Amino acid sequence: MIGSGGAESALRKAVKAKKKRTRSRFSIQTVNLLLSLLLPLGLLAVWQIAGMMGRLNPTLLPTPGLIVEEFVALTMSGELFYHLSVSSWRALLGFLLGGGIGLAAGLWVGFSYRAERLIDPSLQMLRTLPHLAVAPLFILWFGFDESSKILLIAKGAFFPLYVNTFLGIRSVDSKLFDVARVLQFSRWQMITKLVLPASLPNVLLGVRLSIGVAWLGLVVAEMMGSSSGIGFLINDARYLMITSVVFVGIIIFAVVGKLTDSLVKLLEKRLLRWQDSYKGEGVS
Repeated sequence: MIGSGGAESALRKAVKAKKKRTRSRFSIQTVNLLLSLLLPLGLLAVWQIAGMMGRLNPTLLPTPGLIVEEFVALTMSGELFYHLSVSSWRALLGFLLGGGIGLAAGLWVGFSYRAERLIDPSLQMLRTLPHLAVAPLFILWFGFDESSKILLIAKGAFFPLYVNTFLGIRSVDSKLFDVARVLQFSRWQMITKLVLPASLPNVLLGVRLSIGVAWLGLVVAEMMGSSSGIGFLINDARYLMITSVVFVGIIIFAVVGKLTDSLVKLLEKRLLRWQDSYKGEGVS
């Protein structure tokens, strides 16, 4: 009976310790959330108060209240959802096209020194070309239809994944390749079981950067020549001097970009559980 009582007591202590760790983790997450909201909410409050006091020109800088009203109106009319769905589809196609080719090119160049000498200098030169410089050429070559927009987005999405995949492969410890040769891995086994897992942090970083650049390319593509999309909505509102709609479009781009980045970070966290790296807990 004593042994049974001791086991029950230890079990209760373990349950209490687990609940305490859960509460501690929840409180830390709550504090982090409040800290992240403190600055933007404070800025919004100052902005709204300054606008209500007449210190801001509503044509140049509408108050957050007016922007919310415009957002509700665009949402209720269905216009915002339509433009957002068009933009999201373009960004997805451009990212899949450019990112997929960038991943394949990074693998090829990363494994082959000859391929690096052959195409990497040219690709590095093309990487420095800004979207605004090549957008008129894309429109001239491919017209005003979807092809020019998707290809312009793909052009931006290509390079982050290419560069990070290439660097990820070249940063793999050479001793691992010696182990693979001893185990008589085939080239496919070497890629899937050795190189890709070791270079995955760089590849996922490339995915995050590639998605961000895809959204930037989307803005340029839709503002240069388009009749739909969030970029078109912003450009049309700019011509009509409806600044509140411009702010709605900008906020939509920021929110959707943040959500996609958070999804990739969540995927990164799940795929890289094995990684033991510094998380920043030691500095407040």
